[in-house]
Amino acid sequence: MLALSLTVTACGSDDSKDGDKGAKGGGDLCGKNIAFLGALTGDAAALGQNMLGGVKLALDEYNKANADCKIGVKEFDSQGDPKVAPGLATQIINDDSIFGLVGPGFSGESLATGKTFYEAGLPSISASATNVTITQQKWITWHRVIGNDEAQGKADAKYLTETAGATKVFVVDDGQDYSKGLAGYVKEGLGSAKVGEDQITVGQTDMSAVVTQIKASGADAVFYGGYYAEGGLLVKQLRQGGFTGTFMSGDGSEDPAFVKAAGADAAEGAVLSAPAAPAPADFNDKYKAVVGADAGLYSTQAYDAANIFLAAVKDGASSAEEVNNFIGKYDGEGASGPISFDDKGDITSSTIYAYFVKGGKLDLENPEAIK
Repeated sequence: MLALSLTVTACGSDDSKDGDKGAKGGGDLCGKNIAFLGALTGDAAALGQNMLGGVKLALDEYNKANADCKIGVKEFDSQGDPKVAPGLATQIINDDSIFGLVGPGFSGESLATGKTFYEAGLPSISASATNVTITQQKWITWHRVIGNDEAQGKADAKYLTETAGATKVFVVDDGQDYSKGLAGYVKEGLGSAKVGEDQITVGQTDMSAVVTQIKASGADAVFYGGYYAEGGLLVKQLRQGGFTGTFMSGDGSEDPAFVKAAGADAAEGAVLSAPAAPAPADFNDKYKAVVGADAGLYSTQAYDAANIFLAAVKDGASSAEEVNNFIGKYDGEGASGPISFDDKGDITSSTIYAYFVKGGKLDLENPEAIK
């Protein structure tokens, strides 16, 4: 398929908030599908399931209100692996029933597949991929409804030094694109407050070497860039080793599965940031009624991403090009906050929040805005 020649711009028209403006087509997308690409199994499956649930809720609401123009979802399980994702991307672009993609879920798989989707002209909206370099590739079909690593990393550094009062911070990451990107911006923001850094690997269970380094550094805080499986084990072994300082991680750990991996006692007091506001009061009830489980991190973002595609359908878009043009002009209020895109596909405004583990549970309702 030939690459589309598209112009993507963010605009502030109040009319487009309700889908009244955008590319006008013939409704040829009725009966077709949105694809979801992300981790549905594996260590990070909780995050992918949260996203898929958001997509399902959006589709359930839309299809009930538009019985004459129903839209479906096709699921593609990447396990969060950038080596698995390219083969799935090929399947997606060769499926004529798919007109848009919610995903990819993670930064590594986004970088591994972005060119494929761009060259095929398939518009995508990621609910969670935050690596800064993704939107520097000039893939004009790629968008995200979440703030990037630069915004989050600098806010996290500010929280550690100003709010938590840390003077010696040790930074750890797991070597993945998302993790290195976020940790890099934290280190940049910390400046001389960074006293050490190390890297673990995905799937690592013995954290004793890094625990020893952290204790030897005299650190009074640790920042971990990575996902909840290893993050939970790291804080567990830090506490077992006698570390009593602040433990902070980013959105890859901001899930109740972090507490499960760490154990309630070790997780207590952990600070987990995310460029994601708490869900609206009625969101979880609606989500649970459709999905059968509680909403989690990225559920509202995926819900919003799906709803942008559905708004394009309702507006009359009849091709991938028209859908992409609609996304570029979109300006609306979603469950996750205000949404519009700049000319690179980044969301134009985002707030970073600090969530806390209290009483053995991750409190998803009472975060602090840190930027």
